[in-house]
Amino acid sequence: MDIGRYAVIAVSSVVVYLFIIIAIRLFGKKELAQLSVVDLVFILLISNAVQNAMVGQDNTLSGGLVAATSLFLVNYLLKYLLYRFPRFGKMIQGDPILLIYKGKLNHRNMNRAKLTLDEVREAVREHGVATIADVDLAVLEIDGNISVLSDDYKRRSQRKRKGRKQMKNVQ
Repeated sequence: MDIGRYAVIAVSSVVVYLFIIIAIRLFGKKELAQLSVVDLVFILLISNAVQNAMVGQDNTLSGGLVAATSLFLVNYLLKYLLYRFPRFGKMIQGDPILLIYKGKLNHRNMNRAKLTLDEVREAVREHGVATIADVDLAVLEIDGNISVLSDDYKRRSQRKRKGRKQMKNVQ
């Protein structure tokens, strides 16, 4: 059992994990909730590109388990730090971004979030609101979802990531 080799795998995995988090933070949060085909291919290619950086030439079961365990541990630690230290959470995750207030677009924030007018209109329609003018408040949340309040703040909806559809049991 080569402890040094496993230590290198563990450290490399943690470094890659932190790099990916920083890169996602720098390139914007909309990618998290609004995956397109291009985004999915990008994620798959990134995971393939960093695999060798984490485990090197070690493609053994134990090497993979060390890498996976390291990722689980650092993920748990990071989530604990985000929970325990709100300022750290803001630094890593950012703040919600106001997109629409009382029917008026905030173009500066849209540019900051790298959202197009068509993307905002689509999100508004997904919430069952006909036009941007009918939106009281729309916010790009820290998880990449867009929340919309309308009807004088009486109706709230949040665009959720689409999950798998459940098959109905046909008999």
